[in-house]
Formats: sequence, C-alpha cells, structure tokens
Amino acid sequence: MVELTKRSDIEKIMIIGSGPIIIGQAAEFDFSGSQACQSIRDEGYKTVLVNSNPATIQTDMEMADTVYIEPIIPHFVARIIEKERPAGILSGMGGQTALNICSELAELGILGKYGVELLGTQLEAIATAEDRDLFRTLMYDIHEPVPASRACSSIEEAIKTVDEVNGYPVLIRPAYTLGGTGGGIAHNKEDLQAVVGRGLVYSRIHQVLIEESVLGWKEYEYEVMRDSQNTCITVCNMENLDMMGIHTGESIVIAPAQTLSDEDHQMLRSAALKIIRALKIEGGCNIQFALNHDTGEYRVIEVNPRVSRSSALASKATGYPIARVAAKIAVGMTLDEIPNSITGKTYASFEPTLDYVIMKIPRWPFDKFISADKGIGTQMKSTGEVMAIGRNVEESLLKAVRSLEIDKMGFDRLEYEDEELIEEMKHPSDIRLFAIAEALRRGFQSEEIAKLSGYDLFFINKIQNILGIEDEIKKKGLDPHLLRKAKKFGFSDAYLSSLVNERENRIRTLRKDGDILPAYKMVDTCAAEFEAETPYYYSTYASQCESIPSQKKKVMIVGSGPIRIGQGIEFDYSCVHAVLALREEGIEAIMVNNNPETVSTDYDISDKLYFEPLTFEDVMNIIDKENPDGIILQFGGQTSINLAAPIQKALSSDTKLKTKILGTSSEAIDLAEDRRKFEALMRKLAIPQPKAAT
Repeated sequence: MVELTKRSDIEKIMIIGSGPIIIGQAAEFDFSGSQACQSIRDEGYKTVLVNSNPATIQTDMEMADTVYIEPIIPHFVARIIEKERPAGILSGMGGQTALNICSELAELGILGKYGVELLGTQLEAIATAEDRDLFRTLMYDIHEPVPASRACSSIEEAIKTVDEVNGYPVLIRPAYTLGGTGGGIAHNKEDLQAVVGRGLVYSRIHQVLIEESVLGWKEYEYEVMRDSQNTCITVCNMENLDMMGIHTGESIVIAPAQTLSDEDHQMLRSAALKIIRALKIEGGCNIQFALNHDTGEYRVIEVNPRVSRSSALASKATGYPIARVAAKIAVGMTLDEIPNSITGKTYASFEPTLDYVIMKIPRWPFDKFISADKGIGTQMKSTGEVMAIGRNVEESLLKAVRSLEIDKMGFDRLEYEDEELIEEMKHPSDIRLFAIAEALRRGFQSEEIAKLSGYDLFFINKIQNILGIEDEIKKKGLDPHLLRKAKKFGFSDAYLSSLVNERENRIRTLRKDGDILPAYKMVDTCAAEFEAETPYYYSTYASQCESIPSQKKKVMIVGSGPIRIGQGIEFDYSCVHAVLALREEGIEAIMVNNNPETVSTDYDISDKLYFEPLTFEDVMNIIDKENPDGIILQFGGQTSINLAAPIQKALSSDTKLKTKILGTSSEAIDLAEDRRKFEALMRKLAIPQPKAAT
C-alpha cells in the first residue's frame, strides 16, 4: 500500500474567510471556504475558521472545529493566532480579502512570530502573481508574451509611461485588488489621471499597471491545478463572449470554449501549465489570455493565485471540486492520491471532459439602482450570476436567460431606435445580448453586428438560429415536430406561449400529450467514460434519461437563484440547512437551484441535485419526474415563494402526483404577500397598521 504524502507534522489549520458580500466577492467564497473546511477535516486536521459574515454556511459551528466571527483585519486575526496557535494557515479560499490579510500578517512578522506556516500557494507566488512588475518580469523570463506595460506608483509616472506602451488607449490594472476595483480604460490624459488616481488609492501596495491595449481581442480563461510534485492539469477552459475590455465577471461566459481551434487550445493550455509551474502555485489558479484570431498572437493578461468566481463556475461546470482538491494539496497530498468523488473510480489528476455546454450570465443590480451607470467594462458591477447546462449553445443560452429572473423568457422585442441599438452594441450595458437579437430581427447583417459588438460570428449565428425558430413558429404554428425542435433549442413553454398567443398551460398540455418531455443527464466529469456515482443532473430534450427516481420518502427544496440586491446568500444558508435536516431524518433531499457560487449547488450537499432554472415549468418537470412526497418553497426567498400559487394549482389538478407543499401553505403565503388581504387580516385581528394604498 502506497503511503499518502499528506502532512503529519501539523494538527491545526486556520482558514480565512472573505468577509461581507461585496460587488466582486460574493457567495463563491462561502462555497470554496466551506469545501476547504470539509476537505481538511476529512483528513483528520482540526480547523479554525475566521470570518465576519453571519449569512454564510461557513460560519456555522458544524463547519469547523472552532469558528471566530471577527473582523478580518491584522489585529484581530493576530490575536486569534496567538490564542489558537495553528500550525498552518490557508489564504487561497477567501478571495482577495484572505490573500491580502495573509500577506499583511507575514509582512508584520505575525506568522513568523507564532510559527504559522502558509499552506498551499506561498507568499512569493502570491506576490509574483499580484505585483504587476514581478509578474511581467517572470513572464519575460519564461518567454510568455504579455502586453507591453509598466508598473507605476504615481500619476506623473503613469503619464510618462503611455508612450512606452504604444499610446492611448491604455488599460489600468491596480495591484492587489478585487474584481477590477479601481481599474479602467483611459482614452486620453484626463481619463488616465482619474483612473490612475483611483487605482492607486485602492491598491494595497499603491501600484497600478499601465498596459498596452488589446481591446477587441478574444478572451479565454483556463482553470489550472498543480500539486507539490509539479503535476498539473487544466480543469476547464472558458470563453468570454465579450471581447477584451469587459471584465470576465461582467461577461457572458461559455464552457468549453467554442471558437478555439485545437491548435490554439493546445497553445494556450501549454502556456497555462508553464505559467502555473513557473509561479509554483500549489492548488488552483485562474489564468486569463487575450487571443487575436486574425494573427494567432496571444497575451497573458493576469493570474489569480487563488480560487475565484471563475473557480466556482468551473467546479459546477465540470463537477471537479477545485477548492476541495486545492485544500488537500495544501496539506501535502498529490493529485494522483485524491479520489474523484463523482466517479469514485478516477483521481484528481484525471482532466475533466464536458459533453454538454455551460453558459454563465451575470446578474446586475440595475433593476434596483435605476439611475446607476449601466455601462459594463473593466470593473465588476454584477452582484451574482446564473449557470445553465444544455446539449447545445442555443439551449444553454435560453436556459440561462430565463434563470436570471429579469422577466425575460427569451429574446423579447426591444423598443429601441436603430441608433440606440448600434450604441448599445458598441458601448454595452446589461442588455447587449438582447440588443444583438433585436438588431438581427431588423435585418442588420451578422458581420456588421460582429464588428460593432465584438461578438464572434459563431455566437451571433447561434442567436440567429433561435430567431429562425421564432419566425418558423409564428408562420406555421406549433405542430408536434416544431414543438419538439423548439424544446431541443431551449425554448420554454412561456416563451412559446408568447409567440403563438396561447396560455402557458396549453403549451404544457400539448407537450405532455405529444410525449415531449425532458430527459435528465448526469454531470460526471468524464463525458460518460466512467459511470458517475454522484446524482447531479441537468435537463435536455433527448431520448435517454439518466435520473432514476427512488422509492424512498423524498422532499424537494427550491433554491433562491442568483444573488442580487435584497436576496443574498442568507437564503442559500436556509436551503442548505433544510437539506441537512431532511437527510438527518432519513428523508431523501432533492435540491433545485441555478447559482454556481453557492453551497447548495455543491454536488454532495443533497441526495440529488438538479441544476435548472427556477421557473414553474422547470420545477414542475422535476416534480413530474420525481413525484416527491413534498416540496418546500419557503427557504428560497422571493424566487421560490412566487412559485407557490402556480405549483399548488398544478398539483391540485393532477391526481397522479402525491406531492404537497410542505411548511407554509400557498394560501398563507398569498395572505402575507397580497397587501390588501394582509391589510384585511390586520383589521380583523384589530392590529394597528400604517395606512397605505396600492
């Protein structure tokens, strides 16, 4: 028997969380931190968690041996270190907050004073990846191309640097910041002074990088893992639909990359492996590339030497638990020793393969902040994101659109003038995708749209395919053949009902009468090369269904969807606790959600996970398949509450289903939500209420 390489000289490990949810740092770090805690405890180590966010699963007493809910600043963390005396500390699971605090603790001598070892990626690697000057120097040393650039510590220095990087426009990237905070694009001296001044304030080391523009180039990301023995794999590659100039967190992202030739993919993959080895990162990192399709040139843009929002997306997209594996690497284990818990037969050194298409769309807060600048660029404004899984690009795109909960089931008409559409495509906001669809409807040529928006013709043609089916339905109506075709391309019943001016229930009846039902496929990390053991499913309209309902007592819980203003990770916290409570009672727990950042969509939290839009149709399809004893809607915030009435109506009219809404009834929910009914109840109970009108 081969002896594992995990560390035996340490007993207690501290994990630093990410603090409050902010733009650019959301639930993905609750997910990664929670995975890390579980992963390390599974190996027999004691864990000490430090975080300040009460809404997270991570700060539950069950998650770590000791939990400190304290400010994540050097003074407080140093006192906890003094008391707990951990042998090691993990910085890579708490986003930029954790990375910065561990760097500061090392600089202040705290880690050295108490003999605390930084586990996983070391300070030198963090500094090299985060310090723009050091990173550029390393890339030169290993002959990897980077945009011409120079690190600057003052506005005056930045002004002088512009000519050295081939003039305006230039990109400004502050060091040690999150989500592009403080950065931007400068087209002239006035822009430069404003952006650099802001960036110097936000940077922990008061440094910005003035960088040659690669605006208009395609952007690709590679999620890469490395262990202490220098074994490396690429977990996932992803393609941004938006060109360089839009932060990857603001872009629609597809996985796997669709427009890369095999030659270009191998070129970028080889570069990614060379970079993670040169940085000596132990664990996971995200590497971003710019590629000029016309010339074949590429540039290395940056490296995140930690888990990120992209890591959470890649984990859920592939079923490969990046944070869990990274935590085991941090305690000395190697990729060939870490089992793949989805297949139960392969190891973490086995590169994932996707036989489906993933689509991520950000969720912006502009529905709440109506007067805010809706333009998107190099700095993150999105509060969260949704992920959808389909068998083709069109299906995953439409599933993602309806997951956003922005009152759109598809490409609704935009009441814009042509000039406004052109401006939207050139200078994007949150509705660029819909502007492109509207432009296609009005006869804009695909090549013209590609030039205006920077979208690859491949994706524009996919949107055109959806619009082509729209036109066909409007002309011919919904015969069974066309209905089946539309469902394979991701059209929801609600979208179809709007096209033929029928009630949604009528479309549902037509589907069921024609035996046009979704099949559920399994996410298995290996394109079905090995049989998966973990039940993680997505729907598609195909012949073979891989989800086999059990005969156990079972309950479905509907999650809360994307994080946005007013509906954050507190609902994910509630949903996870509900799942765990059901499992403790021996009841099969089925989770339905579409947020890749959350703990609830971790494949081993529930007995069964369905990664689906949270609409009436999609949830009812799962009820039809599973026929659970009950469904709980009260833990998923407004998203799931809004489904109570239509689901109750559907359950009442279908005698084949035994499912009941558990907990608060749909009638009680309606009584609390309907202002007039609630007001009448207050009067009946003689409870004073402020006068109001709706």
